[in-house]
Amino acid sequence: MGVVSYSMEVSTSISPVRMFKAFVLDDKLVATILPQAIKSVETVEGDGGPGTIKLVHFGDASTFNSVKHRVDELDKEKLRYSYTIIEGDALMGALEKITNELEFEVGPDGGCVCKNTSKYYTKESIEIKEEQIKAGKEKAMVMFKAIEAHLLANPDSYN
Repeated sequence: MGVVSYSMEVSTSISPVRMFKAFVLDDKLVATILPQAIKSVETVEGDGGPGTIKLVHFGDASTFNSVKHRVDELDKEKLRYSYTIIEGDALMGALEKITNELEFEVGPDGGCVCKNTSKYYTKESIEIKEEQIKAGKEKAMVMFKAIEAHLLANPDSYN
């Protein structure tokens, strides 16, 4: 099994706590503001903390139908969240799993820096192409920017 990883950082004027609450804790927000990307998120097992299994149904704009992911870490104090995609067509038959680690920190201008590290665990000798990773980064950025826009338009939400 091979591992391909990438990291990215995104800055915003929104506070880390508000971004964390909206991006991580509210499973319904993305489906509300980006229904073409995410149709719904449902908790299949657990209470939302580590070990919880969630089923994500993608919207009509996605080439995938759904994925199941397991929450590995949910630290509301340190604003850290990690999860592993364990099942679904987004694994494309080529991946064992995908892990994602998110961290929300205070930025230099008082806003937030969101740090994301993703690792793709490939099956046997399969290689992941750079364009596949780039597509994943772009989708993550669209979701981040949509949540940021929602929070800017609704300054009293998630305080």
